[in-house]
Amino acid sequence: MNLTIQHDRGAWLRLPRPIGPRQAGALLAAVLTTAAFCAADAVARSYPFGPRTRSVNDLGNQYVPFHAHLWDLLHGRGDGGLLVNWQSGYGSSFLPDLGTYLSSPFALLVALFPRDEIDLAVYVITVLKTACAGAAMAWLLLTLRPGRWWAAGLLGTSYALCGWSVASAVYNLMWLDGLIALPLLCLVGEWALNGRHRVLGVLIVALAWTANFYTAYMATLGAGLVLLLRLLLAGLPRRRALGAAGRAVLTVALGMGLAAPLVMVVYFGTKHASPGTYGHFVPVAARDLLARLLPTTYSFSTPAVYVGVTALLLALALPFHRAVPWRVRVGWTLLVAAMVLSMQWAPTQLAWHAFTEPQGSSYRQAFVLCALLVIAAWHSLSYGAPDWRALAPAGVLLALVTAVASRSTLVKSTTWWVLLLAVVGALGGLALLGRTDDGRRAGSKRPTALAGLAVVLLLGGQFGEAAATSAEATRQRLEHLDDYAPWGTRQQQQAEAIAQADGWPRYRTDPGREQTVANDPMLVGGQGAQYYSSLTSDVLNRMLTAIGGGWTSRGRSLQSLDNAVTDVVFSVGARVHSPPDPHQWWNPPNAGPVTVSRQDVPPLVTVRPSVTLDPARTGVSAFGPSPYRNQEMLLGTRVYTVPPLTVRTGDGKPSARSHDDRPGLVIDRPAAGSAARKPTIMAQCPARSEVYLWAPYYSGTARLAGAPQGTIGRFTSDHPVNKIAAMQPLGEAPASGRVRIELSPDWTSVVPDGAVGCLDTARLRTTVEGLKATGATEVTVSDGTIRATIPAGSKGTAVVAAPRIAGWRCAAGDAPATPAGDYHGLIAVPLDGSSTSLTCTFHPPGLRLGTAVGATSLLALILLAVLTAVRRRRATGRPAPPTTTPPLERTTHAL
Repeated sequence: MNLTIQHDRGAWLRLPRPIGPRQAGALLAAVLTTAAFCAADAVARSYPFGPRTRSVNDLGNQYVPFHAHLWDLLHGRGDGGLLVNWQSGYGSSFLPDLGTYLSSPFALLVALFPRDEIDLAVYVITVLKTACAGAAMAWLLLTLRPGRWWAAGLLGTSYALCGWSVASAVYNLMWLDGLIALPLLCLVGEWALNGRHRVLGVLIVALAWTANFYTAYMATLGAGLVLLLRLLLAGLPRRRALGAAGRAVLTVALGMGLAAPLVMVVYFGTKHASPGTYGHFVPVAARDLLARLLPTTYSFSTPAVYVGVTALLLALALPFHRAVPWRVRVGWTLLVAAMVLSMQWAPTQLAWHAFTEPQGSSYRQAFVLCALLVIAAWHSLSYGAPDWRALAPAGVLLALVTAVASRSTLVKSTTWWVLLLAVVGALGGLALLGRTDDGRRAGSKRPTALAGLAVVLLLGGQFGEAAATSAEATRQRLEHLDDYAPWGTRQQQQAEAIAQADGWPRYRTDPGREQTVANDPMLVGGQGAQYYSSLTSDVLNRMLTAIGGGWTSRGRSLQSLDNAVTDVVFSVGARVHSPPDPHQWWNPPNAGPVTVSRQDVPPLVTVRPSVTLDPARTGVSAFGPSPYRNQEMLLGTRVYTVPPLTVRTGDGKPSARSHDDRPGLVIDRPAAGSAARKPTIMAQCPARSEVYLWAPYYSGTARLAGAPQGTIGRFTSDHPVNKIAAMQPLGEAPASGRVRIELSPDWTSVVPDGAVGCLDTARLRTTVEGLKATGATEVTVSDGTIRATIPAGSKGTAVVAAPRIAGWRCAAGDAPATPAGDYHGLIAVPLDGSSTSLTCTFHPPGLRLGTAVGATSLLALILLAVLTAVRRRRATGRPAPPTTTPPLERTTHAL
C-alpha cells in the first residue's frame, strides 16, 4: 500500500508505508553521505580502499590507541579499568580520557571488530557518525519547515560533508558527535517551542554532552541562536515566548546535569593537566575565509566552511527570494552574517571555545556556520525554487566570492574545474526545478521529466563535488600533517614480544623508546611512561622532564625513557627494543628484529627511610637542574658521576655559550660539503660505567667513540616550539674512562652543562637488592586500587611507583584513608612499624560532585516526567477546544 504525502506548496509524492518525508530524507542523506565519503577515499586511494594511511596527526597518535584500549577493556584484556589506565604514564586517570575521547555510543562498536582491525573499526565509526549527522540535519530541516524530502536529504549531505567535517573532524572523530548533536539540539529547541517531548529533549542534551562535551558546548550555543531566531520570527506573545525559552533553558540544564558525572571529571582533569602552550588568535584574511567556501580548498589554520555550491547558492539567494517572508529572509541572513563576524573577532572567538585558546586549529566552531548556511538554504528552497530574480544576484555574489578567493593561495587548479561543474549542475538543477514549479502551477504534465532531471543534476553535482573535496582534503592532509601506518607487521611483532615478557603487576614491560605512535602502550600493550592526551597530568610531565624525559605536542605527549635508574624507580623489568619505524621517512633504514631486554627491579611498592623535606620545596618542586641528581632523589642513592665536560666545534675550537633561555654550549651544524670534523663532547668517566647523554635542546645523533657499531642516540628537539629530546644511553665507557661523544646536529643546537652522566651499574644493583629486601612481598592491582603486603616492622615511607596524581588516598593497615603523600612526584605513605599492609584507592576529582549533580538532575527529570504524564492524562479527559488553526497552504508542484 502507498501513502500519499503532501509537502509544502502542494508537493505530491508516493512513498511506501510507513516511510514519511522525514524518514525518507534522513535515509537519503545517510546513504548519499556514506557513498560520497567512501567514494572520496577510494579516489584518494586512502585506507581501507588504498595504500595511503588515514591515521594523520592525533588520529594515529591518540584516538586509534584509545579505541584499542577500549577494545581491551571491553574484552577483559586491559590493564586497569574505568578509573585508572595502568598502561600509560605509569598509571593515569582514565575516566577523564574516557569522557574526552571514548564516551560516544559509537565507540562501543569497536568490540565487534578483531583487535588487529582497530583501524577499520575507527573508520567504520567515522563513516557512521558522518552519515548520522546528515540524517539528523535532514530530519531537522523537514521539522523546521515542510518541503521536498529529497532536497532535505541533499542539504543534509551538504552539512554532513561540509568542509569542517571532511577537513578536520574526520581525524578528530569525537568532534563528529558535535556534528550530530547540533541538529538534534535544534530539534530539542523546536520541541521546547511547541511544548513537546520534554523528557526526550533532556535525554538528547545529556547524550550530546556525554558523547563529546567540547563540541556539544559549541552545538548548544549554535542551537540557542537558532531557537532565539525562531522565537523572534514566530511572533509569539511575550508570555508564550518566555515560556518556550524557559523550557529550553530547563531542558539544557537538566541534560547537562545528567551528564555531570562525566563532564565534571573531565573539567577537573583539565585543571590538573599539563598546561601546554597556546598561541594567540589572529583573524584569517578575507580571501582565505572566502576561499574555504569553495570546493577542494584545504588549510589547517583557516575555517573550513564549505557546504557545497548548491547550498551556498540557495543561501545567497535567500535575501532576494520574494516567495520567502521578509522577516525570514532578514533574520537568517543576519544570523549567518553575525556568525561569520563572531569567528573573526577575538572575544567572541574565545567564547566559542569555552574561553580557552584552542591548541591547534583555531576554528573548531566552523560546523555551526556550516549548519546555519544549510538551514538558510533550506528556507530558500522550501518556499519553492528561487526564480531568476533571486538566482541572478546570488550568482553575482558567488562570482564576487570567487573573485576575492582567487587571490588566495588555497585555491588550486582543481578548484576551478570542480567549481565550474558544480555551478553548472546547481544552476541547471535549480532552473529546471523552477520551471517544474511554474509548469505545475499551470497544470502541465511535462514538469515531471524536468523535475527528474533537476534531481539528477542536483544530487549528482552534490555527490561529485563533495567526493572531490573530501578526496583533496585527504591528499593534502598527508602533505601537511604527520602520519602513521595502520596496524601491521611491526605492531603485531611488538604486541607479541610484550605479551611474552609481560609480568604485570610484578613488574612493568615498557614498549620502548622507538615508538610507533605516541600511545604505544595502549596500542601494542605493556606499561610505560608513554602517554599522549589533552589531560596528561602536570605532575607526571614535570617529574619525567626533571629526570630526563622527552616530550612532544607542547608537553602533552610524554615519551619512554630508556634509562636503567628510572627503570628501577618505576619497576620496569622488561623493555622492548624495536628498529626505527620504517613508515617515517626520516628514520634510518633498519630491518633488525624486535628484542626484549630484562632488568632486576624492585616491586611496585618499596620502603624508604623517612626524609625531612624543605617545606618550601616539596614534591616535584624539590628537583634541581640536573636530571641525574633528580633520578638519585627518587632512587634514594648516589649512583652517578656527573663529570665536567668540554665541547668543541668541528674545527676543534671550544663552543660558545648560548645567550637565550637554553643554558649551555652551542653546537653548530657543519656546512654542507665541509671537511671539518664532527662536533664532540669530551669527559672523564669511571672505567666501565654506563654513559648517558642528556641534551633536551639538541636535535641530531650522538655516538660514543669505541661503542659497538649501531649504538647511536637519536635526539629530536625544536624547543621552545613543540618538543624536547629525552636522555639517551650511549654505551660503556672505556677502561681509560676517557669519553668522546661525536655529534651530528640537524641544525644549531645547545648542549647543557652536566649533559653527561656516568652510571655505576654495580652500585645500582646493590641498591636494587636493598629495595627488594625491604619492599612489598606481594602487590595486587585492580583498576583504581593498589594493595601491598609489606614486611612487619617497616618504618619510614612506603613509595608506590606511580605518579601522585590528584585523587589518590592511602591507608596503612586498618588506619583511615587519607590523601596520599608526595615523594618527589610519586605516591607516598608514612609507616610507623605497626602495619603489614597498604591500600591505596583512586577517586577521580569531580566524580563525587558530578554524581551528586547527576542524581539531583535525574530526580528532577523523574518529577518532570510524572507532572507531564499527569497533565496529559487530565487533558485527555477534557473536551477538545474547537480548532482555529488555518488550513495548510496548498500549491500544485510535484517534486
